[in-house]
Amino acid sequence: MQAYSPAFARVYNVKWADFSQRVAPLIRAFYESTPLAEERKSLLDVCCGTGQLARHFAEHGYRVTGVDLSEPMLAYARQNNAPYVESGQVTFVHGDAADFSLDEQFGLAVSTFDALNHLPGKEALRGCFASVLPLVLPGGFFIFDLNTRAGLQLWNGINVRDLPDSLIIDRGIYDEGGNRAWVKITGFLRTESGLYERFDETAYNSAFDLAWVRDTLFKTGWQSAYFCRIGDLGMPIVEPEAENRAFIVARK
Repeated sequence: MQAYSPAFARVYNVKWADFSQRVAPLIRAFYESTPLAEERKSLLDVCCGTGQLARHFAEHGYRVTGVDLSEPMLAYARQNNAPYVESGQVTFVHGDAADFSLDEQFGLAVSTFDALNHLPGKEALRGCFASVLPLVLPGGFFIFDLNTRAGLQLWNGINVRDLPDSLIIDRGIYDEGGNRAWVKITGFLRTESGLYERFDETAYNSAFDLAWVRDTLFKTGWQSAYFCRIGDLGMPIVEPEAENRAFIVARK
């Protein structure tokens, strides 16, 4: 699993938290439409990043545990959830999504913003499914999203974002034969002093065959699984590979 540097974690916390903030209410609404939510308001956030999704659920009364491999990301997550961490409502744990264990169970597990694409391959993703399964209560859910091959093809090329407080350059490439995409992110972020801090990070995504993903969920013990869009997590879609990003709802 890929971990990130302190500089990139700072940029992520400022620039890329909006995805979690957008999807968190939609995931919570779906879960709260199920009977289990009345009994157990608890969340496992796998690859929790800088903790914005965790904070949304904590603000709505959930007991939350977040797991991430990047200590710099976890440091921001603890800052962003400081009152809930202090009260014990939210806990953050250093761990690898491909192989981890905890001493409690949850009604809902999530992993968002294509975090599981950052696993190095099929064995690691299978390990994630197997690790999460015993941590979810019977009838509970694991909701996550993956970039599809169609989505990863969009990584090819150069993208420049020139913003008032930052300059970010993405240089991406998709290797179809190797089932892998990379993006080198270089940028400058203005600090409180008015000076700019440079950062460099190379991120990768593994491409997974979605039929294999569904089959592997069943083989690791999940009772049901379907693909959908974030706008309607209760509605299965027929051709997930045609999407740039597919959400998966698995139930134990």
